[in-house]
Amino acid sequence: MLVFVIWLTGLPCSGKSTIAKELTKHISNLAVLDGDEIRQWFSVTDFSKNGIIENNKRIAHIAKLLSIHNVPVCVSLVSPYHKNREDARKIINNKFIEVYLKCPQNVCEKRDTKGMYKKARTGLIKNFLGLDNRYQIPKKPEIVVDTEKLSLKESVRIILDHVKNVNK
Repeated sequence: MLVFVIWLTGLPCSGKSTIAKELTKHISNLAVLDGDEIRQWFSVTDFSKNGIIENNKRIAHIAKLLSIHNVPVCVSLVSPYHKNREDARKIINNKFIEVYLKCPQNVCEKRDTKGMYKKARTGLIKNFLGLDNRYQIPKKPEIVVDTEKLSLKESVRIILDHVKNVNK
């Protein structure tokens, strides 16, 4: 059985949730831990740097627990800091697959159906990741997917091919 944790990281609206949902159509029993959904259902920390780091650690622990029970996992989370992803990699260990969804901020803003970027620019959202709060581009992700240039189908295929090759 293939057991892994795909950790999708990228700017808000870079395609994380969309790709995670599409992966569920191709990977049996894939558990998706989506940042937006988790914030709706669980008591989470604030949006300060330390709050974000703690929230990411909690999600990494949940992903680890699922993987211990042979459930493949896809985490869809901005994870803006190097520390977020380093902590997740340590917690999850060798099952961790970091996928950086590369997408320019202006393209992310065009995709923003919730109007988050606009609210952040007018001051309604404070410490917005990618504007007020800088996103640190991953140094050595296992996969880089350029969601500006690639279709959803192509993006998912790249991830699936990697997962298949890692688990041979």
